[in-house]
Amino acid sequence: MIAICSARQPLLLATAVLGASGLAAPGFAQQGGDLTLKPVTVTGSRAEASSFEQPFSIDVVGRDAIRQGQLGVNASESLVAVPGLVIQNRQNYAQDLQISSRGFGARSAFGVRGIKLIADGIPASTPDGQGQVATFNLDMAERIEVLRGPFSSVYGNSSGGVIQLFTRDGEAPTKLSGRLVGGSFSTTKIELGAEGALGSGGYLVDVSRFDTDGYRDHSAATRDQAFAKITLHPGRDSKLTLVANGLRQDDTEDPLGLTWETFQTDPAGVESSALAFDTRKDIEHGQGGVSYERRLAAGRLQFSAYAGTRSVMQVLAIPAFVQASPTHSGGVVDFDRSFHGLAGRWIHELALADGKLTLTAGADYDRSEDDRQGYENFIGGTLGVRGALRRDETDTVTSLDPYVQLAWARGPLTVQAGLRHSHVEFDVDDDFLANGDDGGSVSYRKTTPAVGVAYAIGPAVNIYASAARGFETPTLGELSYSGEDGGFGFDLEAARSTQFELGAKALVGDATRIDAAVFRIRTQDELVVASSLGGRTAFQNAAETLREGVELAIDSEWSHSLRARAALTQLRAIYSDSFSAGNTTIDEGRRIPGIPRTTAFAELAWKPTGGLTLAAEGFYRGRVFVEDSNTEQAAPSYAILNLRLSAEQQSGHWQVEQMLRVDNLFDRQYIGSVIVGDRNGRFYEPGTGIAWYAGIGTRYVFD
Repeated sequence: MIAICSARQPLLLATAVLGASGLAAPGFAQQGGDLTLKPVTVTGSRAEASSFEQPFSIDVVGRDAIRQGQLGVNASESLVAVPGLVIQNRQNYAQDLQISSRGFGARSAFGVRGIKLIADGIPASTPDGQGQVATFNLDMAERIEVLRGPFSSVYGNSSGGVIQLFTRDGEAPTKLSGRLVGGSFSTTKIELGAEGALGSGGYLVDVSRFDTDGYRDHSAATRDQAFAKITLHPGRDSKLTLVANGLRQDDTEDPLGLTWETFQTDPAGVESSALAFDTRKDIEHGQGGVSYERRLAAGRLQFSAYAGTRSVMQVLAIPAFVQASPTHSGGVVDFDRSFHGLAGRWIHELALADGKLTLTAGADYDRSEDDRQGYENFIGGTLGVRGALRRDETDTVTSLDPYVQLAWARGPLTVQAGLRHSHVEFDVDDDFLANGDDGGSVSYRKTTPAVGVAYAIGPAVNIYASAARGFETPTLGELSYSGEDGGFGFDLEAARSTQFELGAKALVGDATRIDAAVFRIRTQDELVVASSLGGRTAFQNAAETLREGVELAIDSEWSHSLRARAALTQLRAIYSDSFSAGNTTIDEGRRIPGIPRTTAFAELAWKPTGGLTLAAEGFYRGRVFVEDSNTEQAAPSYAILNLRLSAEQQSGHWQVEQMLRVDNLFDRQYIGSVIVGDRNGRFYEPGTGIAWYAGIGTRYVFD
């Protein structure tokens, strides 16, 4: 049975928790456990500050939420509770998670677009805005900060939102750990780790292997990850951090999307084209980075540098006859990427007008270079093999972004402002000249201001307002296949947005926090899907779009043993001006595909004794349109319930943890994500049916 739910369900889901916790008597709420009402963040302000006092929407997901009762495979496991963020597991490890923030990034058919990804201060997004959240190491994560709204623009190109991961620092005593998780669809994850002191600092090492046959046919994947971090203190006022990580996925099967008819009859199935071409992807990614911070009098100097490589080979399901055009680039994508970057900033604090002023000035430089080839995906009548060369080029993207920010606080008033100038340049050197020269270059420049004001009505209530301009260039992948007959689309424009936000943050009693925000975003030249065929998507610019909505989040600890969380997002995302897509006119007022109007999350966690947690998670998502005209079958709304149990024990030097979780307890059939604008009608990527996972972990602590 397909789960189709009424619009009242998300309100019931959220208010069941909101009503009980947010209105609980202040005397009943206790400060306890792992609830932090005013976590310190650096995202947005770039200097440590309480999230409660910032004039923008920012959420912090802590270590327990990332780790306890979770597989530790996908960031969607813990980020699903963040309002304004739609993060979906496609059940397709060839294409990574689908993430959008207030609608930014919803068009992406693979990877992450429109959202800046950062790990330990080092970009996980390339300078054109492409990102892979699969490179995040969740095993060693200390916290994840999620910034939404106008102040995301202070991070430059393609920062409709910012997701920043921070791993913890290694410390004494020395510890060795291991963890094994297994469950449905022949899923296993094995993890080994070590940490300890290293001179004046510490080290972390973590390796893991994830295997799954996948919920759907032809969706098996193996992912090997490695991570290392060294933290040193060369002097009393300085810190040096070195990080390295690697990711490898060989022969990751790509089940593609389903038609509506196939989803209704066989939601775990696959279309014949995926099997005929054996659609798949190989990924190999490695990078390292160094960051240095030194305090000098009233200021701090921060510097970072990174470099890495990424190789991808992907077999698509593009029919052979489609590749008959002499300008077509083939059905096999093969590229080797090298990338590097530098960043430096100075943070200075001083007294001004009876208040405290924090000035930040810096610059970011990033560069990536792709040695890219395209091949036919057939030899004679044999499909799914590398055939004749159809594309051979070197694609280079560079960006240089100087910026300045200030934050001034006096009494109940906080003012923040930022200004960033971004220059992003794309250059194509075509070495395959049999079909003409497809080389050339295009550059985008934009200065993006942001300003925000927060005012403390009292010690328990802060209100704020912020506004900014932002911009988003096409990514290299989007430019590569958006020209005539799949060539480079030099005529694509960068999208330009204007954002406004009003919000409030309130403490109720001693252990309840409520955040609320309303926002409005107008975007010109929005990047939209022109066509999607056989795993390859082409893009164009729309005229103008409007996104406006409301976000509400609550986190409450009713007692030392009972905790509740809830989040609700209402988002209206439409084309506010008509435009032409091929031979079709998209009328004003049509919904932007890939963006649900309503998402809701609620969780109730019970800790009857120390070390034992039982929790129920409810999740609702409204229907999602799959293409611009809104005439194709939309992905229906759905609601699912998950249960999880986690336990911890300690005996001498040994620490032992167990986890058990059941996802989609009532075995609903639903569409987890969509492929926007698929020309063959294969829009739908099903979520799993009922699934269970169990795990055990051990840690030995040396004296």
